[in-house]
Amino acid sequence: MIQRIQSIYLLLASLVSGGLIFVFDLWENLKGKVYILDLFLRESILLKIVPVLFLLSAVTSLIDIFLFKKRQLQFVIGRLVILINLILLGLLVYVSLTLPGEVSISEKGIGMFLPILAILLVVLANKAIKKDEDLVKSVDRLR
Repeated sequence: MIQRIQSIYLLLASLVSGGLIFVFDLWENLKGKVYILDLFLRESILLKIVPVLFLLSAVTSLIDIFLFKKRQLQFVIGRLVILINLILLGLLVYVSLTLPGEVSISEKGIGMFLPILAILLVVLANKAIKKDEDLVKSVDRLR
């Protein structure tokens, strides 16, 4: 049942986490715009974790789509994706607050808000999964 609304939400969350990281920048410094995949080239382990978490969130959301027969597991993995994105959001806030050269340049990119959008989409998917689970339980009760 790939055509369910939660599958669409999860696909959009996967596209936000995995596709839009190539389009939107995180911040702009004196050398130019810094994209998410540019963080692999940095020395800091903390900065290398950011793109890994984005890709992990995208892959987990994509896997979650195909678990439509196991709604409870799908719901739990949805919560795991929310947790990954919350960690990612906290990490991005920490990195943005400790950027060197903050006095001269203070432009943050829209890429900082991608985890918030992914969290919103997964929460909507989890609501739809819960609604389906309640519907199945109510039908089983009538038997």
